Amino acid sequence: MRLRDLFTADVVKLELESERKDDLLKELVALLGLDEKSEAILFKTLKRRENLGSTGIGKGIAIPHCRSLVVNRLRLAYGRKVSGMEFNAIDGQPVTNFFLIVAPPLEVSNQYLPVLGKIAQFAKDPDVPGELLDLDDPEGFLDLLERKAP
Repeated sequence: MRLRDLFTADVVKLELESERKDDLLKELVALLGLDEKSEAILFKTLKRRENLGSTGIGKGIAIPHCRSLVVNRLRLAYGRKVSGMEFNAIDGQPVTNFFLIVAPPLEVSNQYLPVLGKIAQFAKDPDVPGELLDLDDPEGFLDLLERKAP
């Protein structure tokens, strides 16, 4: 399964508005279109995961991720904040690109960790951070995944 196959334009937001980490996580969760209770549960689960250690992997990329009963299949979303946000990334730099991954606790296809690895690999491409910042619309994001993602 290619990363491009896991994203649709409706889960891509190129102008995240949040100024605080908690609000940003909520904004990403909202892209999944869950009900209010499920969004609250998922936010708490992601927050607990972030408290264990930041999912900011460096080069302006963070991959908040968790397993949760509120989803019945692997779900992904992407958000961008051009001005960047302090996210306790391992390189100490602000994060501009956020890839959200949520999977059910028991996942038959077992794609959660491979997808996490594919996003990290995609982000390591030296051209990707700049290309992500240059995007004009969600379709551009999908095209970039088509061209560069494993």
